[in-house]
Amino acid sequence: MKKFNIALVTGLSALALSACSGSETAAPSGDDTTTVEDMPVEGGDAMPTAEENIVQIAQGNPATSTLVAAVTAAGLGETLSGTGPFTVFAPTNDAFGKVDKATLDGLMKPESKDALGGILKYHVVAGNVMAADVVKMITDGGGKAMIKTLNGELTATMDGDKVVLTDANGGKSTITGTDIKASNGVIHTIDTVVMPKS
Repeated sequence: MKKFNIALVTGLSALALSACSGSETAAPSGDDTTTVEDMPVEGGDAMPTAEENIVQIAQGNPATSTLVAAVTAAGLGETLSGTGPFTVFAPTNDAFGKVDKATLDGLMKPESKDALGGILKYHVVAGNVMAADVVKMITDGGGKAMIKTLNGELTATMDGDKVVLTDANGGKSTITGTDIKASNGVIHTIDTVVMPKS
């Protein structure tokens, strides 16, 4: 099993996301493995420019309003506006819609700031990791790769041409949009919120 060793950045925590039109994902150089296809995602019509940071991209996209609210509630907006780089596995509004409403409402309360921050950090990796990198790690790992986030690990596998992330509790999320470039990192949208081990 291949281990994804990106150094954990102390003090960095966050999640900010965007759901835009899918972007092209090229195969790793010299590798004929299947890559994540360009997949449609709810939300904006145009690919954001790399001049916008992760937070600006999120604020400009109505499909990420729940996530922007979560980042604000957790006090992470300033962090994700920093230099990074960050790789964010970003749940769309539809992904957050799968979370029990009472649970989500509870997480948005000030007294739940730490718990919310822990969930958001589970969606963030230190460094730039493109979709082709994830696919290559899975191939090199014999069908599985461990991705180290700021709050634990995700297991990445392939399901046909799609990358599936499995969280610490066995929950699964599919990457639906790839390689959305920001000035301080890259965003991949996902269809389900992943949860760290509680």
